[in-house]
Amino acid sequence: MLAFIGCRTTQRRRARGKGISVYHVSQDGRAWELLQCLEGLVNPSWLLLNRRGDRLYCIHGDRSDISAFSVHPVSGELRLLNQVSTGGANPVHMALSHNEHFIVVSNHISSSLAVIALEDDGRLRGVVDLVELSGDVGPHRIEQPFSKPHANPFTADGRFVIVPDKGLDRTFVFAFDDQRGRLTPCPELTVTAREGAGPRHIDFHPSGGLAFIVNELDSTLTAYRFDSETARLTPYQVCPSVSPFHTGNNRAAGIAVSPSGKHVLVTNRGENSISVYRLDPTNQQLHYSHTLASGGSTPRFIGFDPHGRLHVANEDSDSLCILDGSSLDTLTAPLCEISTPSPVCVAFRMD
Repeated sequence: MLAFIGCRTTQRRRARGKGISVYHVSQDGRAWELLQCLEGLVNPSWLLLNRRGDRLYCIHGDRSDISAFSVHPVSGELRLLNQVSTGGANPVHMALSHNEHFIVVSNHISSSLAVIALEDDGRLRGVVDLVELSGDVGPHRIEQPFSKPHANPFTADGRFVIVPDKGLDRTFVFAFDDQRGRLTPCPELTVTAREGAGPRHIDFHPSGGLAFIVNELDSTLTAYRFDSETARLTPYQVCPSVSPFHTGNNRAAGIAVSPSGKHVLVTNRGENSISVYRLDPTNQQLHYSHTLASGGSTPRFIGFDPHGRLHVANEDSDSLCILDGSSLDTLTAPLCEISTPSPVCVAFRMD
């Protein structure tokens, strides 16, 4: 398996990263061999592979750019193809349309979603649609001055884009036209979080009937029933993202539903932890199980690889923690940890 690690690089972020790192990972997930570090990139902070694994896309945090790279079929070596504007400021998340003709990007600071068209060879053509988000802001004096979209995954069928907005305490739904690359807002499907919650990221249950949103500012996790036909989200439970014994400051960050659908996990920057929740299969209620140490400081990213292993990127302690995702109820120690500067995301490709 190949792993691609994105990072922060700028002095403004007090970062130590150099660029995108490419690793070969052993079958058991314990041995990581550095194959390439593509330097000279500014804040390659979210990475996305196409299905074939021969193109990698990268947005550049705190800037207004997205880059496309070719990926060597054997070595995984990256080569820059081209770079275009995202049409806004500080892109933080992106998702590839199901026909792989478009990429949707969240421009966090300019309150917009951009649709970027792709050429047949995977190069970036440019912005073909730009939608601004607006509404009443949340009460947080610093973090909620305006709309701040923070994620934009597609639904499983590719017909809708779901957008948690940290600035407005709302989650928006957009219908997506994958022939023209156009986003159409569905205001009747907008859901509102608690004031000051700060919705940040969303993940879906494998069954397609549930969704879970982590709220950054009040450190909570909201469970939703999800109608995959209409993209309607109906909230039914809110849980704290931190352990019952944490009394300090915290910002929730990442969320991941286990491949089995039995667990929901969130990361906490402050407690520096992973909170594990069990999902009751009879009534879909979340039950706090236990809290794991993230293995470092400021765990910004969490995600599963194709083998079901869990990866946590600890931005401020320059480490990636890898855990066995098959035994989450009893998990206590990581499989391994690797040293990598200012990591903030990981993408995976099978050999």
